[in-house]
Amino acid sequence: MSEEPRRPRRPMHFGPDAMEAYGGTTPGPAETAEAAHAAALTVVQAGREGAGTTSERLVRLVDDVGLDTLAQLWSARPARSLPGALWRLYIVREWVQRQPVEASRQYSAGMRSAEVSHVIAGIGEPPTAEQVRVLADRILTGVFDGDLAVALERCAAFCRVIATGRAELDDGDVVSAAAMLATAEDLEASATLWRAGSLH
Repeated sequence: MSEEPRRPRRPMHFGPDAMEAYGGTTPGPAETAEAAHAAALTVVQAGREGAGTTSERLVRLVDDVGLDTLAQLWSARPARSLPGALWRLYIVREWVQRQPVEASRQYSAGMRSAEVSHVIAGIGEPPTAEQVRVLADRILTGVFDGDLAVALERCAAFCRVIATGRAELDDGDVVSAAAMLATAEDLEASATLWRAGSLH
């Protein structure tokens, strides 16, 4: 009599209470922070050391693992840290991918008043929905294929133009404009820290 083939067992998923009951421990704040920083550094290094296809996959990281996964890992980290800066790059890209027409409208409204930032961002005129989507991908690709500080500065410039556009539109939201401006300032500060070897 032949034995039935063994079915592979599914891994069990334990919540914090269950882990404690089985003698495990949940990570503390220091361990969580260390994991977030290590993951951010690994992502940047993997993109820089890998081929072009690796960079393309890392640009689409949110598409592959989901925004919630990255949020759990990086969103609580300080804005002026490597995981915090990466989180902001990915969240800007995600917004542009989901709302390219609105991003284009806001960018168009702000680019005349924020001319220097418009030049740094590096987008054609008039900025169509497709052009802002391509720009968001190119900025993130620059993290892996170019200079991280330049990528952060380009994203910051893009955010400054968007913030200006949000404030100038008739239906403008001053609160969201201020939030986008704060993101731009954090990205610029992160670029400075990266050049100084202090972005961790």
